[in-house]
Amino acid sequence: MPLPASRRAFCAHHYRDDPDLVERGGSRTWITRGVNLVIAVTEAQPGAVLARQGQPDEYMALLPAGTEVDLTAGGQNISCAAESLAIMPPGPSGVHLPKGGRITRIFTSRATDLATLAVNAGDYTSQPDSDVAPLCDWPAPPDGFRIRVYDLARYLAIDGPRIQPRVFRCTNLMVNVFAPWHDRRDPASLSPHWHEDFEQVSLGLQGHFIHHIRYPWGSDSTRWQADEHIACASPSVAIIPPPAIHTTQDVGEGTTRLVDIFAPPRADFALRPGFVLNETDYPLPDGPEATVNKSGGTMSPWQTSR
Repeated sequence: MPLPASRRAFCAHHYRDDPDLVERGGSRTWITRGVNLVIAVTEAQPGAVLARQGQPDEYMALLPAGTEVDLTAGGQNISCAAESLAIMPPGPSGVHLPKGGRITRIFTSRATDLATLAVNAGDYTSQPDSDVAPLCDWPAPPDGFRIRVYDLARYLAIDGPRIQPRVFRCTNLMVNVFAPWHDRRDPASLSPHWHEDFEQVSLGLQGHFIHHIRYPWGSDSTRWQADEHIACASPSVAIIPPPAIHTTQDVGEGTTRLVDIFAPPRADFALRPGFVLNETDYPLPDGPEATVNKSGGTMSPWQTSR
């Protein structure tokens, strides 16, 4: 049984809350952070350019289908309108949306300019959370840092199982962009699990969800906390601390879309051959089970994909 969690879960409800940043031209951005990462969801106005100057490390951008996007960095200029995941290199870069639209960017907490604007920034002003493994970089890609764009539709099995993981990583981040769900999860087949030393960050892109959370008890009954069942629509971001027991259930009608995000990358996912879909682009560290977070082999036997 895990020890009690030192932090409570947090959920940012972008669909009902005011933005944390309104940029010149009227683009609105909602920002949420965890110990090691920052998520920025932007409703961009036509012609908006989301620029980064002096970006210290790689970041990711989730590009929705039908939204025209021009990506620039390091002399590259790549245009796309498919539902894609882009990995952007360190240094100056830009995301241009000529017709506007919604876009999600995922950074590490080294993007301090954004981290300080997060709606929950006050939760991280004290000393670092000792329950979470520190951010560490995995080896750089052999062909160097550059823009990498992955067409998510290419990895969608039309007649595949309900839960289809689509896992990608870079040197500092990992995402699991689940295939869209068109039916609801069986409430008799949920998968409560816990992580020893990393946060579970879940980005709701479409539909409604309930994040079920149970905080482990210790010997001090004055610190016991009640279960939580956090209901949210989309877009929203849930930050679930270790070692809280958790599972997510999609509810309501229509299509639902969810993305799980981790920083640094999960060793247990990375060590499963073929599970990380862009594994050939990024080498593993030497002895990853000894040098990164204890994602593999140190979780509850309930551990599953959701």
